[in-house]
Amino acid sequence: MNTKAILFDAYGTLFDVNSAAEKYKDKIGDKWEVFANFWRTTQLEYTWLRSLMKRHKDFWKITEDSLDKSMKVFNIDMSMKNDLLNLYRVLSPYPEVKEVLENLKKRQFKLAVLSNGTPALLNELVKSNDLDNLFDDLFSIEEVKIYKPDVKVYDMPINKYKIKPSEIVFLSANTWDVSGGGNYGYNAVWVNRNNNIFDNLDYNPKDEINNLSQLLDLI
Repeated sequence: MNTKAILFDAYGTLFDVNSAAEKYKDKIGDKWEVFANFWRTTQLEYTWLRSLMKRHKDFWKITEDSLDKSMKVFNIDMSMKNDLLNLYRVLSPYPEVKEVLENLKKRQFKLAVLSNGTPALLNELVKSNDLDNLFDDLFSIEEVKIYKPDVKVYDMPINKYKIKPSEIVFLSANTWDVSGGGNYGYNAVWVNRNNNIFDNLDYNPKDEINNLSQLLDLI
């Protein structure tokens, strides 16, 4: 594998999207995990639907809209809305993330994030977690105004680095994103943290790992 760049999805791959709701689990109660999953699923559905309808809103606004619906569905006190929303700015990375990135950086791979997140959100996330010196680029879909898995998103690193899709390793915990990147031509690796089942979307990842540490054995 002639790898020149390694791209990471942000949400669910580098950063734990459930960590926002977990910080409020005492106030939300036993339903916090189901609520967090519903919020995330609704958030993703809104990105796909808005892409199809060509009614773009940035990821922060979609996160707010999906939170608003989720809180109503689970009858959560709306006075907590701003607190929950702002937690999305400071999501926690998974435990192995920094060490893996440092290892890859020493090996002189070009490292980047390819995400639905806004530039401001991504910058805040990597800086608050002391990861900003490890990435060469933070690619946001706001550059093309359409969400993954549209090919315009996967075009961005190719256009910037002037390399072939086959020279990129792309990691995501989201099966639809792995399929999107894989069908585009990336060497897409599924980060299957929760022992899930892969979707039937015309792509089978060559590699499946349980956490990012296992990437070091593949590269």
